[in-house]
Amino acid sequence: MRPGEVEEESPRARAGGRLPGDPVPDPGLGDGPAPRPPDRRRGPRPTPRALVRALPALLIGGGIVYDLLTPRAFTAVPFFTAAPLIAAPLSSLRTTVLTGLASLAATVAVHAGYGLRPDAGTFTEVFTVATVAVLAAVINQVVRLGDQRLASAREIAEAAQRAVLPEPAARIAGFDIAARYEAAQRDAFIGGDLYAVQDSPHGVRLIVGDVRGKGIGAVAAVAVVIGAFREAAEQEATLEAVAERLERALAREGTRREGLDAFEGFTTAVLAELPHGERAVRIVNRGHPPSLLLHDDGTVRTLVPCEPALPLGMGDLGLWPDRATEYGFPGGATLLLYTDGLSEARDGHGRFYDPARRLTGRSFPDPGALLGRLAAEVRRHSGGGTTDDMALLAVRRP
Repeated sequence: MRPGEVEEESPRARAGGRLPGDPVPDPGLGDGPAPRPPDRRRGPRPTPRALVRALPALLIGGGIVYDLLTPRAFTAVPFFTAAPLIAAPLSSLRTTVLTGLASLAATVAVHAGYGLRPDAGTFTEVFTVATVAVLAAVINQVVRLGDQRLASAREIAEAAQRAVLPEPAARIAGFDIAARYEAAQRDAFIGGDLYAVQDSPHGVRLIVGDVRGKGIGAVAAVAVVIGAFREAAEQEATLEAVAERLERALAREGTRREGLDAFEGFTTAVLAELPHGERAVRIVNRGHPPSLLLHDDGTVRTLVPCEPALPLGMGDLGLWPDRATEYGFPGGATLLLYTDGLSEARDGHGRFYDPARRLTGRSFPDPGALLGRLAAEVRRHSGGGTTDDMALLAVRRP
């Protein structure tokens, strides 16, 4: 380019990086324009928690102003008692005690400013503020003890999750693997959904399932299914035989349960097998949402079973042999197994999240990125919270 000449923009640059024939990304899927960077000239905005932490000092200052600007008959004791009570659950013991002393000093200073002799009303107000300050210190210690117990319970829950649902290795027998568990209940780590990956002499075998019910009973059933799967995956020659072993394991567990679960407990599950040296995947579906096969060109195939089958644990309603369905699994493709927490997530209008439609035409660098994007989109689709747990398992053939 000669000096003084202005370089002409290319058609792709004027179109924002796209030519007229290029496809336009679907809005709402995270492929839109980058968000505008925040204006740093305004400085950082205070967080709600910081504002709440500053509230005790504001109450004490407001109480002093209120007492000085109002007649003697009006009292600011509610301001001075509220300050240490608000500081108790949010601050340390030292800060709570200092807040109580500041409230007490403010009460005494306000009454001293009137120049009046102490009377019963003055003594009552000072005693009230001092009593509340002591109670605030006690409340602070009770809250701290509860936080310690909660932290201990969280550590136990994390240990239970690692024991029952251990994170699979990122690479097994040449496949890239990622798993993700999203609990619907806040601060919960494990529920009735499950996943497992096992490398066996017959190939890499996988399971994703959903146990009926909630709570400790569902977690116990998850442990039974995972334990039976890991043993059967090593010993059984076919995927159908693995499903039969799981059926028998749940039947034995049902006889040990009491009440309704002894008769109506079941688990929906999809079992997959990736044979060594073959570009194929075999699937046995027991009443579970169908898996998806994401090709590297953006096409998505729904792996619908040829014959419907009852969930595991419902063998008493009908006996027929399982039949595995085989599909092609080419290089660059990703197999996605999930529970109904993904496909049954609803938005504000009651519309379900459709993973097959939302993933069509898209590509992801690895299974972890795929699961992370899915989890974020489901949260956004459901308005920040879901009503059911969600287990995701993705396997990619490099």
